Amino acid sequence: MLKYYIFLGIRGFRRNSIITALMILAIALGIGAGMTVITVVHAMSGDPMPGKSSRLFVPHLDPLPLNYSLKPSELNPSDYLTLQDAGALLDSKIPINQAAMGGGLLIAESTRGSALSFQVNGRYSTHGIFSLFGINFLRGSAWSAADDSSKARVIVISSKLSNHVFGDENSVGKTIRIGAHDMTVTGVIGDWNPQPKFYADPSGKVFGESDDFFIPLSTAVDLKLDTSGFMAYWGSGNPGDIANSLTDASTSWLQFWVQLDSPEDVKIYATYLRNYAENQKRLGRFQRGGDSTYLYGLMSWLRHEKLIPSDVHLQLWLAMAFLFVCMVNIVALLLAKFLGRIGEISVRRALGARRQDIFVQYGVEAGVIGVAGGLLGLAIAQAGLWSVRSRSSEYADIAHMDAFMVISTLVLAVAVATVAGIFPAWRACCVAPAMQLKSN
Repeated sequence: MLKYYIFLGIRGFRRNSIITALMILAIALGIGAGMTVITVVHAMSGDPMPGKSSRLFVPHLDPLPLNYSLKPSELNPSDYLTLQDAGALLDSKIPINQAAMGGGLLIAESTRGSALSFQVNGRYSTHGIFSLFGINFLRGSAWSAADDSSKARVIVISSKLSNHVFGDENSVGKTIRIGAHDMTVTGVIGDWNPQPKFYADPSGKVFGESDDFFIPLSTAVDLKLDTSGFMAYWGSGNPGDIANSLTDASTSWLQFWVQLDSPEDVKIYATYLRNYAENQKRLGRFQRGGDSTYLYGLMSWLRHEKLIPSDVHLQLWLAMAFLFVCMVNIVALLLAKFLGRIGEISVRRALGARRQDIFVQYGVEAGVIGVAGGLLGLAIAQAGLWSVRSRSSEYADIAHMDAFMVISTLVLAVAVATVAGIFPAWRACCVAPAMQLKSN
């Protein structure tokens, strides 16, 4: 029976073809606009480390003085760590893996062909970052803990940077000129570009291209390499004199991540953080003590930092409002289409068709229209995503529709058409056959 109703729905395309075309177009425009924005939001709010995100945490400390005034639009310096606190946390043996890191923006040099300088983004980090995040190596390996301690001039680079500087050659063991210093390449990593870049400075670009290099944090501090991202100072000295002093205990600029594999480890580490903060309070640093400590999971950290831009939320609401308007128009068009066939309905009712038969038939017909609108809406959504990718927005690179979103587009289109068809179908099945036959 369902196949028969689907056949009737497809055959019904030829009846009132203009109204049918308008309904398909209305569904397509509403679905296309809505799914363009929904796809972007889906990509931006997804889990960047599936399978491991539940075991990754950010320790939060608050070294700010009680009289520190935070403006509503200002980033909170306590969301970052000082070098002193990061070093102290690294001494803990509780996490399975852990790493402190900060952003870097350097000039790299290539002598392949002719001398060429170009800007690269990367990360200053302790050696644990690679095992912490499961970063795969194409060649070589990470530097060692001893390299961290000795401030070794070593570097791990991306395959993109390796190809740019060394071409097809194996770059492991070779020297690269970066930040006006020579660094020895210990490893080359493969494609690793989680979206959003949850581990990076939330004040910078958290969507887009991957990091080009990783340099030991101790080396970067020792060489005073250029940093990128947020840096806050709340000490009593002259901010202009020490704003670039990365080692100052009143300067926060680092991110810190730990891996805790069990709920028991989470409890133990949370206690460790409170004890550390209380100890610092006794030393005169942390005025708020252990009550200000917190342990964010990866997904809760993304929500805390509100990494989805506010303009995307606005676009989502506008798209949903447009879809609602389209849905109202579809109701009116379906009502006109179905009630235009009162004579047919009357004959079918007189021949014994039940109300529920009429209702199901027109409900299925609305669903068939939804499928057609969904397919056209899918094409419109792809065009919308292409438009997003062609712009210079930071989330342009993630504007792609995966299989889940393709299926969701079609399901949403059918759902919208079916819901919109409930009232027109109900009105159609309420037609009194005797009165209509008498009038005919």
